[in-house]
Amino acid sequence: MGIIAAAIKEKLTQKYTPTQLEVVDESSKHAGHAGAAAHKEAGGSTESHFHVKIKSKAFEGMNRLSRHRAVIETLGDTIEQIHAISFDIDAN
Repeated sequence: MGIIAAAIKEKLTQKYTPTQLEVVDESSKHAGHAGAAAHKEAGGSTESHFHVKIKSKAFEGMNRLSRHRAVIETLGDTIEQIHAISFDIDAN
């Protein structure tokens, strides 16, 4: 696991105490992608694309948009270091 993936996992674990958490680095699938190349040229990491699956009771009562906003806010400056991220966010 790379530095950015580890930071994502640590921040989400601390904030949400998830019952399930998967942080998948999908950067290799996008190696030839123009956006990934531009990201790297701009000083970004080779860790550029992620998919996060998280389940936590903390998301109960929140709609999909609120869940996404909460996770993005939790990731803070880490989110600025990557090119793309997708989520599957569920409450238990």
